[in-house]
Amino acid sequence: MSDLLEGQTLPGEEHDDASLRPRTLHDFIGQDRVRRQLRLIAEAAAQRGQPPDHVLLSGPPGLGKTSLAGIMAAEVGAAFRATSGPALERPGDVAAILTGLDSGDLLFIDEIHRLPRPVEEVLYGAMEDFELDIVMGKGPAARSIRLGLPRFTLVGATTRSGLLTAPLRDRFGFSARLDYYPATELAQIVWRSAELLAVPIADDAAQEIARRSRGTPRIANRLLRRVRDFADVEADGLIDLGVARAALELFEVDVLGLDGLDRRVLEALVVRFGGGPVGLSTLAVAVGEESDTIEEAVEPFLLQAGLLTRTPRGRVATPAAWVHLGQDPAAAPAAPDTLFG
Repeated sequence: MSDLLEGQTLPGEEHDDASLRPRTLHDFIGQDRVRRQLRLIAEAAAQRGQPPDHVLLSGPPGLGKTSLAGIMAAEVGAAFRATSGPALERPGDVAAILTGLDSGDLLFIDEIHRLPRPVEEVLYGAMEDFELDIVMGKGPAARSIRLGLPRFTLVGATTRSGLLTAPLRDRFGFSARLDYYPATELAQIVWRSAELLAVPIADDAAQEIARRSRGTPRIANRLLRRVRDFADVEADGLIDLGVARAALELFEVDVLGLDGLDRRVLEALVVRFGGGPVGLSTLAVAVGEESDTIEEAVEPFLLQAGLLTRTPRGRVATPAAWVHLGQDPAAAPAAPDTLFG
């Protein structure tokens, strides 16, 4: 999948990413119910003079989980400490972070479902009792020391909440799921970002970028930057509807927001396998990608867009997928029985 839709940051764009992040709940566009819930939790905690309860944020990548964690820290005046599940390889890693926290700090762990089990078990007592058990020595001479921790707030973010263990999930006082954004809210995000980047953009151009952003603010901002590049070189810096469409066509983002890999997956399903069903591993081999890439980076949007369905026998292209590729669903051959994997 291209950098444009995969969420990777191109060199020199880190400053843009940071500058476009909302700093307050008022500036955060969309996810209205979650914003209201977090505001209530933060204000109630501030009234009691205590850190907020632990919070778990789930949902597809790029919807604002990290931004909401930072905003929550700002709302309660807490220091913001951030790490990720894959970075915490050993119990000592998380112990070092926890013992370095001050009272009221907010610790953000991204991709928390990827914590190794020994690391996760260290968090149980830290989250529930604000205590940390440390084992000193080895073998028969080993002894356990219990250290008190300052009260802190843990905000975990996950793109795959189903992989969280029940003991860890149960230790969060509040869980919220972020959903894909409608095009109207994404257009507001594009307008806000264009203003912050000092990019002149027409309303219909902003709406066009929004419609092709896969319901994801991170992708909307990425597309805006690429359209800005095109406008600077080809159109004197002004983004109108024609410029937006020409730029998005150049970067292989179609009218539904599908990129090259998305289309290859759909074309494999429709053209090579007659619409399916076809197994995930077979489909991955057909398009030359890893199964995990198809399952995590491609399928969620295709499912949300109504272009693909999962069945016990494999993946199936919907009639909408046939139409999008310019094919006639009525011409689909009988589904083969051997495409599993």
